Amino acid sequence: MTDSYEPTERTIPTRSRDRASYDRAAVHSILDEGYVCHLGFVRDGAPVVLPTLYGRIGDRLYVHGSTGSRPLRMAGSRGGEAPGLRVCLTVTHVDGLVLARSAFHHSINYRSVVVHGTAHQVTDPEERRTALDALVDHVVPGRSDDSRPANAKELAATAVLRLDLGEVSAKVRTGGPNDEPEDASLPHWSGVIPVRKAYGTPVPADDHDPAIPLPGYLSVL
Repeated sequence: MTDSYEPTERTIPTRSRDRASYDRAAVHSILDEGYVCHLGFVRDGAPVVLPTLYGRIGDRLYVHGSTGSRPLRMAGSRGGEAPGLRVCLTVTHVDGLVLARSAFHHSINYRSVVVHGTAHQVTDPEERRTALDALVDHVVPGRSDDSRPANAKELAATAVLRLDLGEVSAKVRTGGPNDEPEDASLPHWSGVIPVRKAYGTPVPADDHDPAIPLPGYLSVL
């Protein structure tokens, strides 16, 4: 395993190539910080993009859904066809609003990952349980050990997709606005408004037993 993913025709951007990165650690860092991905695929000849939760284990991403959902069914075996669903998965973080002196040069600072590949339904029971634990822990690390595991009925209603991180790239923009030199004297504010993720104080459920303390993994969010 190398420190970088191999660039491909689909992962090399046509614009701002200097912002692209194939560094494995950078890709994993962006993925690990997010919760929601957008899963794109083609259905009946038309593009479809769905938001969903995901989890990462090594160089694999897992997404889950109802066994009746269309992408989950499409990723399984269909007659004599090979199993799998060609997808494009994306994750994006907005780090700042970039306000330039000209409307044209307004932008955002961001970190994003794009993954191309073929998603497959996970049918091995042990891998499914591991993947579902990873999905829970991806949102709140440590939560899978502090909740009831899915029972047989719940597992039967849940499908999991696996997508290997093979054809993948990150793209990052940082810094201030790229104003034109001739605009430097214009009387308009120019700069960056940082955007940060923040957590509020945990709110217990209405029927929560007050004798149960706040878990340590929540106090560090």
